[in-house]
Amino acid sequence: MLEFRAVTKRYSIGTSDSILAVDEVSLSVPRGELVALYGPSGSGKSTLLLLAAAVLKPDSGDVLVDGRSVATLSPQEAAGYRMKDLGFIRQSLDLIPGATTLENAALKLIGEGYTVREAHRAVAPMLERLGLGHRLNQRSDALSMGERQRVMIARALSTRPQVVLADEPTGNLDTERGKEVLDLLHELSREHSIAVLLVTHDPQAAGVADSRYILRDGHLTSRVDASN
Repeated sequence: MLEFRAVTKRYSIGTSDSILAVDEVSLSVPRGELVALYGPSGSGKSTLLLLAAAVLKPDSGDVLVDGRSVATLSPQEAAGYRMKDLGFIRQSLDLIPGATTLENAALKLIGEGYTVREAHRAVAPMLERLGLGHRLNQRSDALSMGERQRVMIARALSTRPQVVLADEPTGNLDTERGKEVLDLLHELSREHSIAVLLVTHDPQAAGVADSRYILRDGHLTSRVDASN
């Protein structure tokens, strides 16, 4: 489970001023569930993802994964957590130019010590499920934006993480492919007992999320369960 416990985060501006990005947010994402977080630009959504990724530390409160505080990890421990236990699907499509779909998707596994052959064999089924089975050996510069996004998703999921953070994962996809990706994320969350926190403006997410939260000016304002 991913838990935010009364988390507050401010950003300093200048020598004496600060901006309150997240204000005492408490939120739980159980394993096996996909939770969608909505909110306008500047509402604090990205800050929450960076706190969950142990990229930022809260000013107060705590962030826990299966009861373990990630807010207190050392830089080395945080890097290991992001490599093995966390899948982060970002908006930026940082693929290696000239590398193939397989090579890009396998990067985390190779970083974990897999041989190249082992890593390619491990990620190929996920790429197939994402509709890229015919593009495994295609170089990244020849992929469409939507295809590149799906490679990033395969990379994030390759280590079978405990937690997946998804920052607008359907932003570069058409409606049909976006629905497929959302359905797959939900399916995988249940299959592998992954806690998935999805930041999105996509109304399709409402159809697959187990719960939806609205974040405004750093505050959670409401929760809507899927049954509603």
